[in-house]
Order: sequence, then structure tokens, then C-alpha cells
Amino acid sequence: MTPEPEPFAGRIAAVLLAAGGSSRLGRPKQLLVWRGEPLVRRAARAALDAEVDELIVVAGADRAAIDDALDGLAVRVVTHTAWAEGIGSSIACGVRAASADAVLLLLSDQPAIDSALLRQLVDAGRAGHERVACLYAGVLGVPALFAGKPALSVLSGLEGDHGAQALLAREPGSVFAIAAEQASFDVDDERDWTRWKEQHDVD
Repeated sequence: MTPEPEPFAGRIAAVLLAAGGSSRLGRPKQLLVWRGEPLVRRAARAALDAEVDELIVVAGADRAAIDDALDGLAVRVVTHTAWAEGIGSSIACGVRAASADAVLLLLSDQPAIDSALLRQLVDAGRAGHERVACLYAGVLGVPALFAGKPALSVLSGLEGDHGAQALLAREPGSVFAIAAEQASFDVDDERDWTRWKEQHDVD
């Protein structure tokens, strides 16, 4: 029988990635407005409502606009000047900026992600699970939580376009999975954005 994990008493930081260039969309998708709110602000509010100890937002070329979109929220925005290198480098930038013992990685282009789901991941992390991830379309992916120095060391050393999924796939049996089909949708291009608005009756 697998022993129950020990409760985790460390700090959990959320790292929200908002540095991409959105080349397929042609405009910054993190600044798309849904229900009167930019997607990056919606994601940040969800993370804060999940009661993380710190929220780091990784910005790139659109730092000024990201600052405006997050005005009034208790976040720390860091600029990743090499954001064009890929998502792995952005993750590394955010993890290195965090003052925490665990990180919750999330994206700003998954509009179906809400605080209830993020709280499930945080609660599982606080219960002592060192790797917690969403399970959708048969794969483990973000949002995902990683705890402990070994995992954070790997994340802080990521480069290029290699994200956190390889870390989850390395030992899938050690990952506490949370079924979250809503995480399967992200905004890549204009067709995705149009489909999202049509399905959710947004003008």
C-alpha cells in the first residue's frame, strides 16, 4: 500500500505565463477581452482566489499592456527579455523569480480554467503530493503543481520550447491527476477565439 503523503507546509507560488508572441493569432492573446476582462487578468484572479502565497506573472514584449491589465491585483510581474526562445525559458524565468517551495504553473490562454480547479491543485499540493496535474485528452498537462527542490531545479533550468510536460511524463505514476477536460481548450488562433465566444454566448 502506498503511504499517505505528509502535509506540505511550504509556500506555493503561482507562475502565470503571459510572455508569448501569439504569432498564430496576430495579436497578444493574453490581452484578449472576455466578459470585459483581459484573459491574463482572469487567469491571475483565478490563481489569487485559489489562495496561493505569491503570484508571478511572466511578461514579454507587451510588459506595459500586461501591467495595465493587472492593475490593482496583488501580483509581481517579471519581464522575460528572451521570451521568443520558447515556453521553457519563460517557465524558468518565472520559477527563478518565485520565493516558494512549490510552483503552480498556468497559462493565460486557457479561458475555461477557474479558481475552483486551481484550488483543487493547490489543495492536493498542500496535502503533500509533489506533482499534481490536470488530466485531459488522455494526457497530463498544465495547470500543474510541482513541489520540492529537485522538480524546481529542473523547471528553473528549462530552455527553448521544452515545457513542463516532459517532467510530468517522466514518472506519470507519481503524478496526482485531476480530471479537467476544460483544460484541453486554449486559444491559438482567431478561429479558436471565435469558437470560444460563440460557444459561450459572448458578444
